[in-house]
Amino acid sequence: MPSRTNEAVRVAVLADSDTRWKWGALTARRITTATAEPTGFVLRGRATPTPRQLAETGVSTTTPSEVTGAEFLRAVRDAEERGEAYDVIVLALVGGTVRAVLQGLADLALVRRPVIVTGYVGVVYEKLTDGLLLRHGADVVLANSRHDAERFRAVYEGVGAGSDSVVEAALPFLGGAPHTPEAGRDTLVFAAQPSVPATRAERAYVLRRLIGHARLHPGREVLLKLRSKPGEHTTHLEEFPFQKLVRDLDPPANFRLVYGHMGEVLDRTDLLVTVSSTAALEALHRRIPTAILTDLGVREALGNHHFVGSGLLTSFDGLDKGLAPIPDETWLARQGVASDSPYEEAFDAARDRVAALLALPALPPITPYYTAETAPGYLPGILARHRLDVTAPEPRESGLRRIVREAARGAYRHGVQRVAPVIRRLGEL
Repeated sequence: MPSRTNEAVRVAVLADSDTRWKWGALTARRITTATAEPTGFVLRGRATPTPRQLAETGVSTTTPSEVTGAEFLRAVRDAEERGEAYDVIVLALVGGTVRAVLQGLADLALVRRPVIVTGYVGVVYEKLTDGLLLRHGADVVLANSRHDAERFRAVYEGVGAGSDSVVEAALPFLGGAPHTPEAGRDTLVFAAQPSVPATRAERAYVLRRLIGHARLHPGREVLLKLRSKPGEHTTHLEEFPFQKLVRDLDPPANFRLVYGHMGEVLDRTDLLVTVSSTAALEALHRRIPTAILTDLGVREALGNHHFVGSGLLTSFDGLDKGLAPIPDETWLARQGVASDSPYEEAFDAARDRVAALLALPALPPITPYYTAETAPGYLPGILARHRLDVTAPEPRESGLRRIVREAARGAYRHGVQRVAPVIRRLGEL
């Protein structure tokens, strides 16, 4: 079988949320020589992004197709039958879905399978081992920093699985102009997260402190940067949107809720504050002063334990007094941000690995760690949940089907944000 290095590289990206679509599309451009836009697919499910969310990522002018897992596999199979097989597939998905799609791709028995790339969209602070083992079997597992690469290899080697697939790279959406203070501008941006903190009381606390900070500093613009609008979902569920919590309060004029592309918001940011958002790494890369909150503790559940040793941990009391954390340079280097090396060089190893795989006469079989032998009580449930049967009749799309699907999705989101909190409160009586 001839290699594909001398032909145009065709790339597909399958994502399951707006943030993973952003990561996947940008990663595809960073690690391949493809000149055309990657063919985009978003997985139909609870976190399926809306057109507004997809547009806000700013990564493509072409809207990705919404598909089920089985429909994606059919698209891969049909592309090969047309003589337009994908050379590289980027799986921007949660771990269980990656494992299911790996199985589906293996079962297609393509004449020549594509190079499969996966990774993480940001800070990896929970389910490290399980998430990595579910991704094992991909040809390339991208690590966003030297720190992550060391952890990933340790997990794979610790269970006796091959770690050659781990390749150190960087977050693909770092960039932008270095921070430059402007006379008369003083802007604090709080990067909100859908599920951190999780409880209503904790989210209300953060909101009150932000509003209190705005009142203490009337000359400072305090912006609460939101990921989604009510009714929309992202990678994580948001039961208590800040937009609703703020209705009971009376914020001053210098406090505002904002949406939009994070890079554009950072263009006018003088202090980035968050609990554990990946936006902190984007800000640090641009040398924007950054603070990681400790008010609710430094806990694995919050993800801010990732920043231990960074020099960035502080509280609202410190911010109210005008304190600005100073990052530890050694920590920054291990995290792959604010590096002295050119940013583009961070993807050289991944680009070289993909090119080397494309140059092979044939790719080896997909060999995940989780198999019917290593995880007979775990894997079947994961595969069954995703129902990737490409031999099943393809459902006929219709206007009625789309209306019903959107209604069901809206009911689910309503249940998460309205009904579930009420049931939880009743259970506490």
